[in-house]
Amino acid sequence: MTRDKRGEYELREAILKLLTNEEIAKVSTAETAPVLAEGDEYVDLEKLGEGVSRADGDPVPTGRVLPRAAVRPATWSEIMSELAKTVLPS
Repeated sequence: MTRDKRGEYELREAILKLLTNEEIAKVSTAETAPVLAEGDEYVDLEKLGEGVSRADGDPVPTGRVLPRAAVRPATWSEIMSELAKTVLPS
């Protein structure tokens, strides 16, 4: 495993550890939605280097995303802090 890949896994795990049981349930429910609503913010857990994305009406593979609406504002802030430590803006 490359160092970059290991870092990506570690970041993903750190983000998922921030979620409460209730938030995990909401994320699981969101995974069954066919698409995110236009304008919804989310983090793609398989593309963390892209940071926060916004749904634009095109289908988003919801099984791998963490929608902002599924977590408390405090958790979203913590997630943003984790991303800021690791992900550099392009």
